[in-house]
Amino acid sequence: MLSTTPNVEGKQNKRLVPIIISVVAVALVFAIVLVTVIIPGIKYNNAISLMENKEYMSALTILSELGDFKDSKSHYSYIMEEIAVKETISAGEYHTVALKSDGKVVATPIIEDFYRVDAKQSLVTGWGKIVAISAGGTHTVGLKYNGHVVAAGSDMYGRCDVGDWKNIVAISAGGTHTVGLKNDGTVVATEFKENGYIDYNGQCDVYTWTDIVAISAGGWHTVGLKSDGTVVAVGDEKYGRCNVAEWTDIVAISAGDYHTVGLKSDGTVVAVGENDEGQCDVAEWTDIVAISAGDYHTVGLKSDGTVIAVGDNTESQCDVSEWTDIVAISAGGSHTIGLKSNGEIVFVGDDDNGQCDVSGWKNIKMPDDK
Repeated sequence: MLSTTPNVEGKQNKRLVPIIISVVAVALVFAIVLVTVIIPGIKYNNAISLMENKEYMSALTILSELGDFKDSKSHYSYIMEEIAVKETISAGEYHTVALKSDGKVVATPIIEDFYRVDAKQSLVTGWGKIVAISAGGTHTVGLKYNGHVVAAGSDMYGRCDVGDWKNIVAISAGGTHTVGLKNDGTVVATEFKENGYIDYNGQCDVYTWTDIVAISAGGWHTVGLKSDGTVVAVGDEKYGRCNVAEWTDIVAISAGDYHTVGLKSDGTVVAVGENDEGQCDVAEWTDIVAISAGDYHTVGLKSDGTVIAVGDNTESQCDVSEWTDIVAISAGGSHTIGLKSNGEIVFVGDDDNGQCDVSGWKNIKMPDDK
């Protein structure tokens, strides 16, 4: 007698095939929904919750991962406006830069001499959607609303190599390099290149830093402020400008050419480094709300809107005692600028390179404007 078992099994297998295909299809659809909708949705809601609690750095990290999901980019831009707009005026070595209310940037023209023949700091007119700026030795850096960075000026030493940077929330242009703070509290820096070789004093050795909330690039050193109020520094230690390990309770930092300044939570100021011109004589300062270190001078903004300065005054860069109603300050190479509450920019100091030609500037963004 012939057996019919194989035929029965074949029919059963045929019936199972569409069931298996359906199960696989459902599982695949669920996986796609899970990856593209459910998980991003959970992350999105978490980011919104973090935003509401003003835990902006953590929210930025999640939003950067979400990309185009829902309105993640809009929320990312909002946070950038909240936390990144800190420097709306910046005095460099030989030029001055300011951020306008519409996100565009203005800069003083450059007088090109034999020393700065390739310095095109003023080529920032095409920039837009900028939320923070920083003027360095012979270059300018801008932070965009999406966490990317742009740079103009002399690219000597590779200081303008910032095109690949992303998720940046703060920037600082130094004399020979550029530094960026990422939304996860880590720091990036341009590689110091001279004649095609990496050769520097360690001012770019910031890749092991964590838990950083503020940065400042000096002439040949870099300073970082940690969330616990302590400070770290790398680079050329000449004059003791990196001797900040014992600082505590710091809320703001500024790196000059050969010195470093820190603002404490009680409004007093500390400083280390070269003091030949008295640029570190800040021990008696009180009621300070902002600081800025130039090449050889230091400027402090008081809570009443007045300004104080110490250090080299050969170009009258410290003649700020009559300033009032100031909301922001910046110390450059040999000049000082201040932003008044009415949007006017005031200035003192060296103007040989047109760095003080700012009298016609209008609609400059206030530091606290969102």
